[in-house]
Amino acid sequence: MKPMQVELSQVDKRFGKVHALRSLDLVLPPGAKVALIGPNGSGKTTLIRVLLGLVQHRGQVRIDGAAVRREALAPRVAYVPQIAPQLAASCRELVRTVATLRGLTEARVAELAARLALELPEIADRPFRSLSGGSKQKLLIALALAARPDLLILDEPTASLDAEARGRFFTLSRELAGEATLILCSHRLEEIRSLVDHVVALADGRVSYQGDAAHYLAQRVGSVLELKVEGDEPWLSEHGFAQGASGWWSRSVDRQTKLALVPAAGSALGTRLLDLVVRDIDLVELRGEGRRA
Repeated sequence: MKPMQVELSQVDKRFGKVHALRSLDLVLPPGAKVALIGPNGSGKTTLIRVLLGLVQHRGQVRIDGAAVRREALAPRVAYVPQIAPQLAASCRELVRTVATLRGLTEARVAELAARLALELPEIADRPFRSLSGGSKQKLLIALALAARPDLLILDEPTASLDAEARGRFFTLSRELAGEATLILCSHRLEEIRSLVDHVVALADGRVSYQGDAAHYLAQRVGSVLELKVEGDEPWLSEHGFAQGASGWWSRSVDRQTKLALVPAAGSALGTRLLDLVVRDIDLVELRGEGRRA
């Protein structure tokens, strides 16, 4: 595994009237762990396709200081798409083909799949396209991580996974991504916190933010506090909580208010506090709800 440096200089791409990338400049140093984020239409998918050599474009893409040659790049890259391809091949055929092309053992792929709670022998003869969305994603993740690539591109990799599988994926990725350069397309805050240390945000085909992930999250992420108590509770009303159904109260807060309110609620409510849920959420969404922040 040799971490890959990625450089984009004045990369520009149009699809008819749609200007997907606008003279984009970007440098990802070797071993960078980067979240690529942005709203629909911001250019994320086009940028990934450019990096994979799937679309023609203006400007330059350089890998380790040299112009991209697709045939040289392919063996060094692993990609997990958001939407799995509808392959008619059996899972056995898929694993065997990828293992042969990448110099892997089928046993290694099966081992990683098992760590994601997918037993390859049980699905080996099934067409890949017949699997559930979660099983497809687990197999694609196992194939990508088994390859030990120099550049790992993950596009919403846990979109079809349940909470337990996401936890297994985080553990496996931290263990096996190693020194590889990682590009993660995701809107899930737990993925950004767990897997990356840098954020590149796109808007309208341009870089709108590039920098430290912790700083970005501190500026953009708030929380919803949900508490369940017995009966009416004046303390919650006094501290801005709104009463809902079945004894639940909620309030949207920023990070510092969250850190202050959680222990204060425990102290003030004591045994009357039956449950507490903290959900992190994008501040833009919170403001859109019209809640107190």
